[in-house]
Amino acid sequence: MAVAEDPIVKQVRAALEGEPRVDIHHHPVRVSVAAGAVVLEGELESIAARKRALRLAAAVDGVTGVVDRLHVKPAQQRGDGEIRDALSSLLLGESELRDCAMRLLAKGRAETLRDVPAQRAGAIDLAIEEGVVTLEGTVISLSHKRLVGVLAWWTPGVRDVINSLEVAPPEEDNDGELIDALGLVYEIDPVVRHDQITVSCHDGVVTLSGAVGTEEERRRAELDAWALFAVDDVINAIEVRTAP
Repeated sequence: MAVAEDPIVKQVRAALEGEPRVDIHHHPVRVSVAAGAVVLEGELESIAARKRALRLAAAVDGVTGVVDRLHVKPAQQRGDGEIRDALSSLLLGESELRDCAMRLLAKGRAETLRDVPAQRAGAIDLAIEEGVVTLEGTVISLSHKRLVGVLAWWTPGVRDVINSLEVAPPEEDNDGELIDALGLVYEIDPVVRHDQITVSCHDGVVTLSGAVGTEEERRRAELDAWALFAVDDVINAIEVRTAP
């Protein structure tokens, strides 16, 4: 006798099937219930698909919590060693982080990447396992925490970023902080001309407007927004206008 499917699982699966960006027919998502929470497992095409899946699941009636076991399928397959080298280079080369001490944790050992007297802007520990980047330690602002997370997402081969950095002293998060952080990211993104993009935010939903010269720049501007910690959704109203 067949076992009836849990009604919550059925509703969550229906919600995911209705979202083309999640595309569970090409990127299957396993849905289950454990200890009263919905568990999502799988590998999706993008950060956007992952965050949309989590938000859709959380919005289903009766869902009290969502356990996130989703990853992003990387455009380039790379080993952990290659990811460590590339991410270390990005972090060490970013001027906003020049006063942060940094350590690389691997196989139970810690390797100092940069030692800063008194750790003026914090101390970052990073580890990579099976393409998943874990960030721990402290930074001086929420914008720095978000910047480090975006740099991790920029690194080829990364499947997920667990951003557990603490901000010391603590800061209150808000929509304005998200806008400031995205502006900082746009300033260092070589693909995006940030002066042509207007950013607004309400309750974690970022809206992008303005005009850019290429579809790649439009896509990259949206990707940067999705990569920010605590952004729940992105509305991309940027137009592409080619030069006459």
